[in-house]
Amino acid sequence: MNNSKLLGSALRNSIGVLVYCGFVAWLMFNAERFLSNGKPDTFLAPLTFLLLFVISATIVGGLVLGQPIYLYLEKSKTEAIKLFFYTVASLAILTLLVFVAVALFSK
Repeated sequence: MNNSKLLGSALRNSIGVLVYCGFVAWLMFNAERFLSNGKPDTFLAPLTFLLLFVISATIVGGLVLGQPIYLYLEKSKTEAIKLFFYTVASLAILTLLVFVAVALFSK
């Protein structure tokens, strides 16, 4: 796999993480509207949060680590390491872009 394909895969995986995190943030922001029944929270509220956390860790872990682990096990160790670092770098860049967007639109 050449570097441009690795960069494309890294960007695709990072955008997948961004979209998924955006969905979870939207869900958490609007959870009270969907789930509120006017009664006090029970143990189900923290249980639901923890289950969402575990599911999120699994999904994001699969997006970030899935293909690099596959490449590593297929004896493409250099490509696996490059893909992992490209993915982390593109996630960092997307995170900075989100911070910039928040700073610009919060005024």
